[in-house]
Amino acid sequence: MIFLIWFVLFLLILAFFLVAAGLGRHAILEKYSGSRTVTCPENHQQAIVAIDVKHAAATVMDGTPAIRLCDCTRWPQRAICGQSCISQAVRAEPYPERQPTGKKQIYHLPVLLAAFAAWYLGMIWHSHYLFRTKWMEAAGLTQAQVKELVWWLSPQLLAAAICLLFAYGVGWLVAVMHRKGILRGIAMAMALAGGVLIATCFEIARLPRELLAIEASYVLMTTLMVGAIVGGLWDKLALRTR
Repeated sequence: MIFLIWFVLFLLILAFFLVAAGLGRHAILEKYSGSRTVTCPENHQQAIVAIDVKHAAATVMDGTPAIRLCDCTRWPQRAICGQSCISQAVRAEPYPERQPTGKKQIYHLPVLLAAFAAWYLGMIWHSHYLFRTKWMEAAGLTQAQVKELVWWLSPQLLAAAICLLFAYGVGWLVAVMHRKGILRGIAMAMALAGGVLIATCFEIARLPRELLAIEASYVLMTTLMVGAIVGGLWDKLALRTR
């Protein structure tokens, strides 16, 4: 069981770094996409150029992308030029029509559905039907204390808020990355969960092993479920507005 927990943590951390790399690549694409107007150093006249964003994204691993042009209005006649206008192209603003139009929309219904599903799974997961007895023993709580927690609304509201916050975090990643679909939604959810685990790893390490096994299994199931719902229903379940 301990090996399974650490394996799951490894997968989450790996997914976090992979998606972080994807976010970096997306930032490069956003920064250098689009046609730009420059003054050609050879004839001192205006020309329209385009930066090779795929090459820049592929060479960003060392921290500094290699910038080169992939198109120019003076090509192919002057295709062998020294591309000395690159510094101008980097500073120039792309044409507005080539910029993405519209906002990065978050579809609220899939997010709310995923948050409710995660909260409901937590209620069942920690109920007497599944792991309440083992959870009580691992946490060192009595039956009376657990009943008091169940009827006390604050923990339930906190759990609902955490599920809602996590679901919206996944929705934001899906919107920013423009990656819908079940598998891509799961990847976004695992990346976000991996980041949370890294930030709280010292506190998590203090938990008893049995309690850690129960909570890690719940987190894994919730992550997969939220990612699948948000990614799979991203633009299929939305409020239509005129």
